[in-house]
Amino acid sequence: MTDCITIFFDAWQIQETEARLTQLNSSVTEAIQYDDPRTSETVNGIAALNNYLGMFTANAPGWSAKVIKTDTVAGVTRATVAFGGMGPDGSEQVQLGQYFVEKDGDLVSRMVGFVGTGEQN
Repeated sequence: MTDCITIFFDAWQIQETEARLTQLNSSVTEAIQYDDPRTSETVNGIAALNNYLGMFTANAPGWSAKVIKTDTVAGVTRATVAFGGMGPDGSEQVQLGQYFVEKDGDLVSRMVGFVGTGEQN
């Protein structure tokens, strides 16, 4: 499953700004549009997205994001992602998110994320 979506989420654990930017350059378009529940407005462009991911790595050191499932319908890919790492209590934690992804060629052009997978408990 090594594609632009997997490469993008691999960048979430890279702390060094330039290395993270290199990873993003190989996975998203320059004009990427990104939204998730933690963004107050759309993150536009690769530089702004790199800064956003930098905030994630600073606030959740040691955490990773791993694509665990994808499927595609009508050119839109749904990706389920497991965010995991040590919680404040010292135990391993995993949080799921679901992303809807549009591509331009082999690169992500737009991504919208949601907490959880939409299933009711």
